[in-house]
Amino acid sequence: MSKKIVVITGSPRKSGNSFAMTDAFIQAAQNKGHQITRFDAAMKNVGGCRACETCFKTGKACSFDDDFNAIAPAILEADAVVFTMPVYWYSIPAQIKGVIDKLFSFVVGGRDVVNKECAVITCCEEKDMSVLDGVRIPMERTAALLKWKMVGEVMVPGVLNVGDIEKTDGCAQAAALADKF
Repeated sequence: MSKKIVVITGSPRKSGNSFAMTDAFIQAAQNKGHQITRFDAAMKNVGGCRACETCFKTGKACSFDDDFNAIAPAILEADAVVFTMPVYWYSIPAQIKGVIDKLFSFVVGGRDVVNKECAVITCCEEKDMSVLDGVRIPMERTAALLKWKMVGEVMVPGVLNVGDIEKTDGCAQAAALADKF
């Protein structure tokens, strides 16, 4: 069954390792007939949530008009959301964090986003898998709060320089993730 999948990236390096895994996932998902909508958060203007709790009061997800208001409708219509990012300083990169924080608007605004599927694709420089916890744990908690089903996580340690991902099975893991949707 074909699904609408929104892919949100969090890296500013278009030729980086997380983008390579993202591209592998997207290609595999499209080959399976899924409809993909991609947002590269680092190339968008998304500010942090201001906790004003006026979400959807203006007809838009966020009262402070930024590019999240273009992303939110796609998430609402999607069957699944895939977040891809490198680990930055042991956590979620700022480039995608604003998007993740503004998912709060669905809760405050009373929008029904339950029962979506989601997944995470991430990588980090260090070889220690626990470094990936700074992305894994918040994303798992986000899925639980929104009542989304986490269908998979691709987590690849030990990659820093452009092309390092090719020395791993990260792209193959990301492509295989498409089978879970």
